Amino acid sequence: MTDLNWLAVTPEIVLLGMACVVAILDLFVTCPQRKPTYFLTMLSLAVVAGLHLSALDSGASVYAMQRMVVTDPMGHLLSLCATLAVMGTLVYAQGYAASRDLLKGELFSLSMLSLLGISIMIIGNNFLTIYLGLELMSLSLYALVALRRDDAQATEAAMKYFVLGALASGFLLYGLSMMYGATGSLDLAEVYQATLTGEINKQVLAFGVVFIVAGLAFKLGVVPFHMWVPDVYQGAPTAVTLLVAGAPKLAAFAITIRLLVEGLINSATDWQQMLMILAVASMAVGNLAAIAQTNLKRMLAYSGIAQLGFMLLGFIPSVVAGNTVSAGNGYGSSLFYVLTYVLTTLGTFGLIMVLSRPGFESEEISDLAGLHKRSPMLAGVMAVFMFSLAGIPPTVGFYAKLAVLQALITTNDPVLLTVSIVAVLLSLVAAFYYLRVIKVMYFDEPAAQAPAIQGGAAPALLSINALAVLALGILPGALMTLCANVITQSLAG
Repeated sequence: MTDLNWLAVTPEIVLLGMACVVAILDLFVTCPQRKPTYFLTMLSLAVVAGLHLSALDSGASVYAMQRMVVTDPMGHLLSLCATLAVMGTLVYAQGYAASRDLLKGELFSLSMLSLLGISIMIIGNNFLTIYLGLELMSLSLYALVALRRDDAQATEAAMKYFVLGALASGFLLYGLSMMYGATGSLDLAEVYQATLTGEINKQVLAFGVVFIVAGLAFKLGVVPFHMWVPDVYQGAPTAVTLLVAGAPKLAAFAITIRLLVEGLINSATDWQQMLMILAVASMAVGNLAAIAQTNLKRMLAYSGIAQLGFMLLGFIPSVVAGNTVSAGNGYGSSLFYVLTYVLTTLGTFGLIMVLSRPGFESEEISDLAGLHKRSPMLAGVMAVFMFSLAGIPPTVGFYAKLAVLQALITTNDPVLLTVSIVAVLLSLVAAFYYLRVIKVMYFDEPAAQAPAIQGGAAPALLSINALAVLALGILPGALMTLCANVITQSLAG
């Protein structure tokens, strides 16, 4: 509404200020557990989450910083969920990081800065703003992956992530520069108006769309731009793996909406076909490659590739139908899918951290053997997460897949009907490796007889996480309606 509304970016200002305060405070903290730094970080994130939650009901799109950013219902929901995801990650990581000399001020300050980058990406209304947020998030995550400097595997993962991430950023930046050359503007609304008039260089526009989709595919980690995902997931400390696997997916979804839907919807016939190919290829390669994995983190990496491919399917029917109702249905189903995927991912990697001990990384599937005898609670929690990722009722993963498939089928398009059948068949393939984890937990003999349960807040949060997955699967209507409403309100604004 007003271009000089600094209050619209209050959560981001608070996040930046507190990240600096946490970094300075940690210089004076001598406690090995870093309790003052930890509690200040959690308090800061709680304040940011509260600010987003209080603004969620406004239903208005507010422009600020000379229209460089826009705060709308979709932005507040995604930023709120990203903040909660980082908070959950830090709770899970506290004991894990302390036993590996990772509980340092850098972990907290860089986590907050990566969240700041995520928030800037989510509210970006200009090519420069979106790219600034992307680089802030990426550089923070590169440093986090390399936090264990004496670990060769983590250093290798950081190098791969940095090199391929820089390549992805170059793809996206080149695409954005071509869009500027074709339309003469960096503002998403002006880009939309330029494509609406048709008085632009269509060849340059088409090349720009190709490079933008390639850059987005790198950040989402979908085929054929997925090569960094398994190595980074496996090589990084599990706490950092969760920081990479969780909240950044929400930012990638947000910039996909901002760039492709808000800015380039008139070029949808170009990017729709590319997304369809990326989605099907990701589901096929991700699910088939996951079958062969023995490392749990690597299996979850390939699983994530397939899951995000499934999420991309929700972007296709809205373009075919071309109306606001279908937009809320299609994009809303994708938003619901990515939110529930991040919720489940928090639990799976959180459980790996809870099971890990000093000198032992519980990241092989065989490490879960006989878990139900050592800790029935943890085995039950992991079973809930596996059922959800496989899309088995009554977990939320089933309804998330169903919502995306309904958006595809209701278009009555024969191509999308075929794609939905392929998606169902590939989901059946995925059920094999998810159920294999459950089989190992309940039917294999345990290698260690020591109880797996540990004290602290992490096991309690795991239980809450699993209950949320079940509760949203039994009563998904409220969240699904919220997702559809925020998409409709944000696109209308």
